[in-house]
Amino acid sequence: MLFQLKGKDTQSKARAGVFTTDHGAVETPIFMPVGTAATVKGVHQRELKNDINPDIILANTYHLFLRPKTQILEAAGGLHNFMNWDRNILTDSGGYQVYSLSDNRKIKEEGVKFKSHIDGSYHMFTPENVMEIQRSIGADIIMAFDECTPYPCDYNYAKRSMHMTHRWLDRCINHLKKTPLKYAHNQAFFPIVQGSTYKDLRKQSAEYIANSGAVGNAIGGLSVGEPAEEMYAMTEVVTSVLPEDKPRYLMGVGTPINILENIALGIDMFDCVMPTRNARNGMLFTAHGSINIKNKKWENDFSPIDEMGITYVDTEYSKAYLKHLFMANEYLGKQIATIHNLGFYLWLTREARKHILQGDFKSWKDNMVKQMDNRL
Repeated sequence: MLFQLKGKDTQSKARAGVFTTDHGAVETPIFMPVGTAATVKGVHQRELKNDINPDIILANTYHLFLRPKTQILEAAGGLHNFMNWDRNILTDSGGYQVYSLSDNRKIKEEGVKFKSHIDGSYHMFTPENVMEIQRSIGADIIMAFDECTPYPCDYNYAKRSMHMTHRWLDRCINHLKKTPLKYAHNQAFFPIVQGSTYKDLRKQSAEYIANSGAVGNAIGGLSVGEPAEEMYAMTEVVTSVLPEDKPRYLMGVGTPINILENIALGIDMFDCVMPTRNARNGMLFTAHGSINIKNKKWENDFSPIDEMGITYVDTEYSKAYLKHLFMANEYLGKQIATIHNLGFYLWLTREARKHILQGDFKSWKDNMVKQMDNRL
């Protein structure tokens, strides 16, 4: 994977770049729509391409391992063929899902034993077999197996967990060297910085990850309940250590404001279920604030979703129509809201890139943060 920096902001750490894999170029900063189980919920692939138009999406190792299972994906020729998606895919390693299954898993040095949320069957994830699973899935970017610590987290636990994540990283790298590619494209490997909300641990972990020499690096264990200011503080520590000539991926983040503030701290890649999950519950994001489309105030409002008329996707509907669809429990309402929110997130990162290259990112970002903090 090739990464090139195209420009930097002079008043922050924000950068504009581009990375290229065998499935094409991705301009950064970038938000990656989450397609957990080989689908971005409620959105056809043609709508992804034609309306939202991301160059990369994310899928989940844990969920794809359990269903449809790796042998099905291999028979299909990999996830790209299986879901008819010819652009980039990133797979997370399943570490976060293991974290979220706190009542149904046991962590030890060998790996993690967990119980399936689907049928209660027991499985084991190790650094080695998670690399093999991601080879079978065939994503363009694959992640190291790590432990995502909860918040709050005891310092000693965070330290032990971080060191285990580092040992697991070494095992991932060693196993990848022995595990051949399964499809006709290369895979880039990203390790993950951990360390909870402790600056010394984050710095130590960032140094270890940077020394691994991977083509890109990720930051995990944030956006798990900690205050936003702690997230930003940890991100700043880590980006001051990670190499500038490689992409930086902040996993699971976040709100539109979180994304802009972390771009200002030097982050290039983001993913989060928030735009799709909130859309299904009637919460819409715009450049001028958020909207609960179920509120009565919108039933006679025939204006576009964004009050200033900004269109984030090719199609546009009125607030009144979208409210009606939600009140009637029509699936189309959730679909339109999902496409709108994803379109907005992609618009936001693309606008950020534009302003970085123009040289006025900091002032634009500060104004956007104020605007988006409104409830309309």
